[in-house]
Amino acid sequence: MSTDQIVYLVFGVVILGALILDLGFFSKKGAVITMRQALKQTFLWVMLALAFFVFLWIEDGQKIGLEYLSGYLMEWSLSIDNIFVFILIFDAFKVKEKNYSRVLLIGILAAIVFRVIFITVGVALVAKFAWVLYIFGIFLVYTGYQMFVANEDDAFDPHESKVYKFLKKILPIGSTDGDGKFVIRDHNNKPLYTSLFVVVVLLAAIDLVFALDSIPAVMGISRNSMVIYTSNIFAVLGLRSLFFLLRGAVNEFEHLQQGIAIVLIFIGVKMLGEHYINMWMDKNAQVILSLLVILFCISGSIMYSIFVNKQKLAKGNKE
Repeated sequence: MSTDQIVYLVFGVVILGALILDLGFFSKKGAVITMRQALKQTFLWVMLALAFFVFLWIEDGQKIGLEYLSGYLMEWSLSIDNIFVFILIFDAFKVKEKNYSRVLLIGILAAIVFRVIFITVGVALVAKFAWVLYIFGIFLVYTGYQMFVANEDDAFDPHESKVYKFLKKILPIGSTDGDGKFVIRDHNNKPLYTSLFVVVVLLAAIDLVFALDSIPAVMGISRNSMVIYTSNIFAVLGLRSLFFLLRGAVNEFEHLQQGIAIVLIFIGVKMLGEHYINMWMDKNAQVILSLLVILFCISGSIMYSIFVNKQKLAKGNKE
């Protein structure tokens, strides 16, 4: 058995075991996840991801291990931005707290399927047409710039999204949550899709939109398909617990978006100038540089957000 096969086998066993634990103990229908439970679950997912990093370092060496860690941190930080949109969707459709956990789990599992398809197509395109990486690079720079200059007026409105409008055109959508059901029957005994069904579709669709940024970003860090798959899936699986942990602190990280934007621009520029960067910096150094930039930008933007909020609070108290 090759090293890659061993890594995929271990990854599959870990993910399967974690999902069984999640489905069996953490996702009971109608259960409300407390902040303490969310913290424990988030800690579990992060520890699993870091344990896999150690395993990769031992099996495949420092370079692959650091590429995975950089990719995971990139995806994890983008997941936080993802969560802010999830919260807007839940608020817009007035999802009851008892339904949060199950709806998030189904939406995230659907997102994983779509991401696997997207990654497979992306890796195949890059393998056949190397110039696709330059398109990804330009896209990341453009997306990063748009994200950096975005303001509150550009906030996402779930009811105005193209996905929601499309669903309304092709399906009978009801305003009720169906008491936790996704499909109910109307007075004519015809199927009526509930708001929970709409929310699940929106969660998967929004995550796919975010994947358009995150997957090319990881490709800018590593060309190894195993690194791209595993870093993505580990980050996405931790989304649900991270949602419960951060939903009360959305406004605490208002400058995180700018930190993520800088990282996307950095990786995009790195992809565009890869030929010249390779002339004066080896791959190991590039991986370490990417990791340091991600850590600095994400942690810096979070700390700056907290500092600004404290300053505003102190100013408000004085007034």
